[in-house]
Amino acid sequence: MITATIDRVPQNTDAAVNECIRRRAEENVARLAGVGPQAIDRRLAELDQEWDIERWVETLAPSLTLAGMTLGLTVSRKWFVLPFLVQSFFLQHAIEGWCPPIPVLRRLGVRTAAEIDEERNALKALRGDYRDIRGRDRSNAERAFEAARR
Repeated sequence: MITATIDRVPQNTDAAVNECIRRRAEENVARLAGVGPQAIDRRLAELDQEWDIERWVETLAPSLTLAGMTLGLTVSRKWFVLPFLVQSFFLQHAIEGWCPPIPVLRRLGVRTAAEIDEERNALKALRGDYRDIRGRDRSNAERAFEAARR
């Protein structure tokens, strides 16, 4: 089944794992709520460096494919089955949001871009980035995008 891009990984993740990831983000925000803007700035910088699940999968798939091709060329042709399997699973991930590394990565706490952005936006709201964004005129819309880009 083809699911919406934003939902596909969480829908294919155990509910307890999703809850653990959500709770950890909420704990991060709660911990930083009373600490001050410098701590929030540091955490936002950390979030900018955090790899999301897509980046992990996009790195693992070609790495394993190249390893299988190299071993197929240098050791045994039987290794060519590895790139075939990896790319099959990569296609499955693109369509359904699941492939064998996903459950492992999720249990390790690897989040989707949307989950990272949710924590980022909560921290920005705490910091007051969205405080002066009201109304519907163009200048407010521009301020909203400016605040979101910070």
